[in-house]
Amino acid sequence: MTVSLAPGIPRSPGPVTERRSYVVALAGNPNTGKSTVFNALTGLRQHTGNWPGKTVARAEGSFTSHGARFKLVDLPGTYSLQAGSVDEEVARDFILSGEPDVTVIVADATRLERNLNLVLQVLEITNRAVVCVNLMDEARRHGITLDLAALERELGVPVVGASARHGEGIRELVAAMERVAGGTVTPAPFRVPGLPAPQLRWQQDGRSQDKVSETIFEHAQRIAHAAQPLASPGRPALDRALDRLLTSRWLGFPVMLGMLAAVFWITVAGANVPSAMLASVLIDTVHPALKGLSATIGLPLWLAGFLFDGVYLATAWVVSVMLPPMAIFFPLFTLLEDFGYLPRVAFNLDRVFKACGAHGKQALTMCMGFGCNAAGVVATRVIDSPRDRLVAIITNNFSLCNGRWPTQILIATIFVGALVPPALSGLAATGAVVGVAVLGMALMFGTSWLLTHTLLRGEATTFSLELPPYRPPRVLQTLYTSLIDRTLIVLWRAVKFAAPAGAVIWLVANVTIGEASVAQHLVRLLEGPGLVIGLNGVILLAYVVAIPANEIVIPTVLMLTVHTTASLAGAGAGAGAGVMFELDSAGDVHRLLTAAGWTMLTGVNLMLFSLLHNPCSTTIYTIYRETGSVRWTTVATLLPVVMGFVLCFLVAQVWRLIAS
Repeated sequence: MTVSLAPGIPRSPGPVTERRSYVVALAGNPNTGKSTVFNALTGLRQHTGNWPGKTVARAEGSFTSHGARFKLVDLPGTYSLQAGSVDEEVARDFILSGEPDVTVIVADATRLERNLNLVLQVLEITNRAVVCVNLMDEARRHGITLDLAALERELGVPVVGASARHGEGIRELVAAMERVAGGTVTPAPFRVPGLPAPQLRWQQDGRSQDKVSETIFEHAQRIAHAAQPLASPGRPALDRALDRLLTSRWLGFPVMLGMLAAVFWITVAGANVPSAMLASVLIDTVHPALKGLSATIGLPLWLAGFLFDGVYLATAWVVSVMLPPMAIFFPLFTLLEDFGYLPRVAFNLDRVFKACGAHGKQALTMCMGFGCNAAGVVATRVIDSPRDRLVAIITNNFSLCNGRWPTQILIATIFVGALVPPALSGLAATGAVVGVAVLGMALMFGTSWLLTHTLLRGEATTFSLELPPYRPPRVLQTLYTSLIDRTLIVLWRAVKFAAPAGAVIWLVANVTIGEASVAQHLVRLLEGPGLVIGLNGVILLAYVVAIPANEIVIPTVLMLTVHTTASLAGAGAGAGAGVMFELDSAGDVHRLLTAAGWTMLTGVNLMLFSLLHNPCSTTIYTIYRETGSVRWTTVATLLPVVMGFVLCFLVAQVWRLIAS
């Protein structure tokens, strides 16, 4: 389909090319604004996927200019083409393939010398190239002056200055791409003299490659000096002041914890109202309407129950509980990323993860896991080493995802909050939830250390961490990428698993064997093991049938509690067999659970088991997709379950010993 340039991008002057379609590769270092250039060129006409046979993300978009269609392929951000990581391999092989008609190399105007290292490597393997010096606005803000004409003479390829965030230079970039792709201009790129062919030196040992890298860097330094004759005045005072605070040995951790706590609080508090509104529409309004429609058309009761009390209701719970927190958390997380704070989090936590034998970038995947473990697993793609990436994948489940926050908050409120005066109950409940989250982080560190010293022995890979300049976040772009690329994709995966979970929940509560339902038989079977570890059969069964989505644990627990407790069922509590429900207040939930025999030990161990149990089906599926291994998917699934049973058992024994 023919599309036009993104809104706000004027058409570039240039020849109408004879060929109608071109492929453009977009390369560059991380943090150069490459994605902003990609978005400025393609607008919303883009899609994401994976490279064939790889788990590296592939973003593609398109635009037209003067009747020619340009397909833009955004290559992974990389510092080198030495193929020390999958990202570097993908970028190098695509350029080498000859498929791109022109390769646009995006460089940071404020870090030109370092960025030219990649530029020179790309120019060795293709002469159809354009250099886009982005972030010119930041260079001006830093007092940096660049002679782009001198840079173009040195490199022998078209050079365009741009500030993609503001649309500056995009028209000129498109014109340069048209000239190179259409053959109007034939670049004669500078090649570093005296070096072996790239294909040969990529096979050399590390020492030989280091010598080549030094030679390339010397020429990059010379060319950068020619383009920037005046010395850089250095980083702005505000950037330096912020780094002194955010990366301080003493203040960095408290500020980091305070920032993450604020994000969690905004997520939880902000999600309450939209969650209630969605629940009111999907559960209180649409669900009765569907039941009424089924009665009107004469649908059999069992089929109506299966479809609407089972499949639909579980899906509605997941959407109403999961969508609002993700729609808040992911944009907040991305705004911190755009601002430049997340690399500082990785810097602060690097020492801790290094002590555990893991990778510093695991700090970023851990933070993402607090929003959704499946998204956290996908985020491990930023880790180059397969070993370190596997450690991050296996331990990501120790981050409390948004699906587990409702369970933590409710149980902490009705059990822990009851231990203190009413005025302090909220503070006590908050402290308990934060304590569980911190325990999860501690277990992540401990498990990472255990894995790297047993099953996954080996040296941790080097961690080249760049602290990018602080930048104003792009709010509208952040909302788009967070909602489309993260929230809706993860939600769709959860919905696909929640629908069959609702069917299973309804079936176990309504299919009978003898005089009891399957659910009642299973609860009796699991009651003994559950009591041994301070829980009960209802909780264990709820976590089995709610594997597809943690969001439906509490409604399932309430339904099974009423369904399997004779006194409650006889009193008409609940909404019917297999029909999940919630109560209007925490006090009502407390009264129902205590009437079913729950104690403080049950509540405390439920909070611990909510932290330490198997990942949800969406995460399990994502782990398999990312690792391609049944073995490691099984380890990642069963390890937290075993740890949960052991911890709950120990707590139960100590609790009973003290009580006696």
